[in-house]
Amino acid sequence: MPRAIWLLVLGMAVNTIGSSFLWPLNTIYLHNHLGKSLSVSGIVLMINSGANVIGNLYGGHLFDKIGGYKSIILGIGISLIALLGLTFWHGWPVYVIFLTIIGFGTGIIFPSMYAMAGSVWKEGGRKTFNALYVAQNVGVAVGAALGGIVADYSFEYIFLANTLMFIVFMLIAVFGYRGITDESIKHDHNQGSGQPLKNNGQLQPLLILCLGYLLCWVAYNQWTTTIASYTQEIHISLSHYSLLWTINGALIVIGQPVLNGILYNIRTSLKGQMLIGMVIFIVSFIIAGRATAFSGFLVAMIILTIGEMFVWPAVPTVAFSLAPKGREGFYQGIVNSTGTGGRMIGPVLGGMMVDLYSMSVLFTVLIGLFLIAIITTLTYDRILKKEQVLPSCSHTD
Repeated sequence: MPRAIWLLVLGMAVNTIGSSFLWPLNTIYLHNHLGKSLSVSGIVLMINSGANVIGNLYGGHLFDKIGGYKSIILGIGISLIALLGLTFWHGWPVYVIFLTIIGFGTGIIFPSMYAMAGSVWKEGGRKTFNALYVAQNVGVAVGAALGGIVADYSFEYIFLANTLMFIVFMLIAVFGYRGITDESIKHDHNQGSGQPLKNNGQLQPLLILCLGYLLCWVAYNQWTTTIASYTQEIHISLSHYSLLWTINGALIVIGQPVLNGILYNIRTSLKGQMLIGMVIFIVSFIIAGRATAFSGFLVAMIILTIGEMFVWPAVPTVAFSLAPKGREGFYQGIVNSTGTGGRMIGPVLGGMMVDLYSMSVLFTVLIGLFLIAIITTLTYDRILKKEQVLPSCSHTD
């Protein structure tokens, strides 16, 4: 990969390590340390996710207007100010205020990094976004593991550790990303900013695709909410449940390069790749719905991980292919905000289904969501085929 992509991959890993110190422990801190109910904790996390959605859309817009370097620096700066505040003041209600600002600031960063990576290495195709996806998962695995260790020593140091990682990320961005923007990304803003953008019709296929993407995230998020609670009810220990996510991260880091080689050799389309992944998701949830012991959930998690390796990196790749010139950031913002939206809706929908009905009904509904996602994925590019606007989108390597 080009040096610029390696810098973006490094930044993505450091950024995610920093974020992962805090987000897995938010509910524990709100409930156990601040004495808030689980319902209040859920509302706080929903506010954080809502701010993240707004940040995603604004960050994508900023990328198209001022470029990736300035957008990323702005997002880091906003997050860093809030993190510094959180380091010294983390009581109620300032915790909610700072957490909301952090959600907005980090939301600005992600679409800019994805759009910048796609612009730097267009010939990389799906490999570009696979690299960022793997970097994110490395960050989540390392950050969550270190966060648990630090929290056991003192919860106060969680906020400091998160802040220090963002300072490192700021240094990487300041000294590494300015050159990327100046030399590699050419949007021709002066030429296009005052003229109507062409191919705006490609937004409709993206929105159809993202509807399925959102439904997949609603279902996937149950593994961290309703399924997590269900494993406790059937007496699976927290250490065993945590092991499932360790295996998830390890499989992604080890398996994604292998999967890339397989996909390259069989020359499957991005559309076919996503459809295969969604079918694998269904198999995973069928097994999880019938599991009564750790071994069943372990098999389901392994299958789930294979499915996400097919789906998650493919969607931003398609979005970049669909984006008209000068709108790459906006399209990546839509993708990132859709994923965050799924993570917002997932806990609420899952909790309601379990409270009103049962886990078995929830699993049936989730499989239905995947079937709808398959339909939207099958149909999103029909407009493109009719107009022959993007004949190469489904064959990007």
